[in-house]
Amino acid sequence: MSHTHVSVDDVEPSGPMRFMRDPLDCENLGFTVVEADAGWSGPEHDHADEGHEEVYYLVDGAATVVVDGDAVPLSPGEAVRVSPDASRRLDASEESTLVVAGAP
Repeated sequence: MSHTHVSVDDVEPSGPMRFMRDPLDCENLGFTVVEADAGWSGPEHDHADEGHEEVYYLVDGAATVVVDGDAVPLSPGEAVRVSPDASRRLDASEESTLVVAGAP
């Protein structure tokens, strides 16, 4: 099939995250919707082993991506790209919705 159509509401949440990659049958692209409560922080991690860069896009709310110890605050409509070997952590200072896309 040349396309896959999925509603975020049909994807079972894992905490505040809805991992859309498998339901969308993506071969290379990771695609996640994050619906974070105020004060939520994700785990610090990198993707050096997989060679995946990620883009964090803030749909609404207020969030910060901490990249190699540097805080990058995001306002709605802003995005930040993070290289595979950089350490990153996502912090939501208020209720926020983000989209995270990643691929090699």
